[in-house]
Amino acid sequence: MHHAALPPAGATMAVVQPPLRVTSRGTAEAEVWAGLRAEAEAALIEEPLYAGIIQATILDQRSLAQAFAYRLAHRLGDGDLARLSMRDLCLSAFEADPQAGAHAVRDLVAIRERDPTCRRFLDPFLFYKGLAALEGYRVGHWLWHQGRATLALHVQSRISEVFGCDIHPAARIGSGVFIDHATGVVIGETAVIADDVSILQSVTLGGNGKESGDRHPKIERGVLLSVGAKVLGNIRVGAGAKVAAAAVVLQDVPPHTTVAGVPARVVSRLPVGEEPALSMDQSFGYGDGI
Repeated sequence: MHHAALPPAGATMAVVQPPLRVTSRGTAEAEVWAGLRAEAEAALIEEPLYAGIIQATILDQRSLAQAFAYRLAHRLGDGDLARLSMRDLCLSAFEADPQAGAHAVRDLVAIRERDPTCRRFLDPFLFYKGLAALEGYRVGHWLWHQGRATLALHVQSRISEVFGCDIHPAARIGSGVFIDHATGVVIGETAVIADDVSILQSVTLGGNGKESGDRHPKIERGVLLSVGAKVLGNIRVGAGAKVAAAAVVLQDVPPHTTVAGVPARVVSRLPVGEEPALSMDQSFGYGDGI
């Protein structure tokens, strides 16, 4: 699973450093895993009818990677690839990539920090389609880069069928990414998404026409892609930019701007350093209303 980082136009991509506010990634994973287990134990008392699922999915697992593998297998396993085989496949992916645990942790923390309806780690872990689709993509991405394209495409297909979210396994997605609701989200083969991006429902990162090769958008750090935004072609959305709801973006978006409309145009400028993906503010923002 490759850590997505975007190069400036015409340059080699630099590694994007995560802003997770903890001492280290190892500490973060341990803290999140401990918190998730504590929430699971409380939920056993709260809802006895769900206790068996919580016990098997979380409390009987030895690590967050094992818990993710079990939960994904439960939701993605089917007649073509049984749950046990899917669990082994998911666990192989998470354990093979040393960054996999950090990615999953930061994705989970992103939901907890940005979604006002999320009050504990347990809820997105068990129920949120966006998190499941993203971690399932990470399994497919690992398979793709192992040369196992058939299984990678099977995982992609199952994610699309079950969660209504279609992410090509060759796409490159960083960590701390929040896919809210997930319904109708489409991310193409050569798309690149940096860390700390938020993507709302019905967003498309697609091609423009029948061109081949590198043909999908590059989304830099801290970008907010609002409901129904369509970003088409091999174009770049600059760091800290905001794409308004239902905008159709056909050309590069400058950093720290808001674009809106069909076709999209710059409607405001945002303070340098602001990351709309973290605030989730979908208003047009500050500026001079260009």
